[in-house]
Amino acid sequence: MATPSETSFQIWLEHFLNHLRHERRLSPHTLSNYQRDLQRIKSWCLVQDIAAWADLSQHHVRSFIATRHRQGISGSSLQRELSSLRTFFRYLQREKQADNNPAQGVRPPKSQRKLPSVLDADQLGHLLDQPSEEPLVMRDLAMMELFYSSGLRLSELVSLNLVDIDLSDATAEVTGKGAKTRRVPIGEKAQQSLEQWLIVRSGMVSSDEPALFISQRGKRISPRTVQQRVHKLTAERGVPTDVHPHMLRHTFASHLLESSGNLRAVQELLGHADISTTQIYTHLDFQHLAKVYDKAHPRARRKK
Repeated sequence: MATPSETSFQIWLEHFLNHLRHERRLSPHTLSNYQRDLQRIKSWCLVQDIAAWADLSQHHVRSFIATRHRQGISGSSLQRELSSLRTFFRYLQREKQADNNPAQGVRPPKSQRKLPSVLDADQLGHLLDQPSEEPLVMRDLAMMELFYSSGLRLSELVSLNLVDIDLSDATAEVTGKGAKTRRVPIGEKAQQSLEQWLIVRSGMVSSDEPALFISQRGKRISPRTVQQRVHKLTAERGVPTDVHPHMLRHTFASHLLESSGNLRAVQELLGHADISTTQIYTHLDFQHLAKVYDKAHPRARRKK
């Protein structure tokens, strides 16, 4: 049987999750992250005999983070947990359930930021420049071309409908995080793949299915199926790395920044709310420039 404290904690946690679900319209994946983070903090509070969310102090939050750090949790994971708690307390303040935000100003221990893996142009060519007449492979190539051409998230690609694609204008209307929409360009190679896929698709689907990408059964393709198909095609074509949809998005961003140097444009195309999220690609770009420098500059080459 739940204690009064536990019941109070859970009630406001449920109110907050409903707020995220219905008012902010966040994705199920994001909701799951918030719920997991806050349930963990709630459990810790109950062990510490903290009676209500409003009794949580900055000292408590620092203690919680220190405990998690000693358990080997990475700085990036602790940063996410703090972000969840800050957002939750902003909601509690709005609802007059807390006077302050105890997570405000608390910083997690720093950890080395892992750079995302990307493909080079040769690997992409080997993966994408092998046409096929098999319907499902034609679909897979169209999906992968669109990931790389337009920098889409997996959830964005899966949710695309036929009406969201304008091949005459070479653009797509994408619904991203927080139900925010943005228009992205579609490159020439992706246009060609999509045109070929749309011809095949018409024979696989009933007229009332709106989804751009469908499964063998003629219904909207699932995120898990996309991941499996990308992995399968990569393995079959001998690309020596574990390619996944987000790697194609990383590759899009890295190649675009490398060629243009325009961080703000890359931010807009990726649909990042905060440019600091996009700045990781500047590290990838510098990494590439450093390699070029080491190979080309006479005084950069060190004797082994």
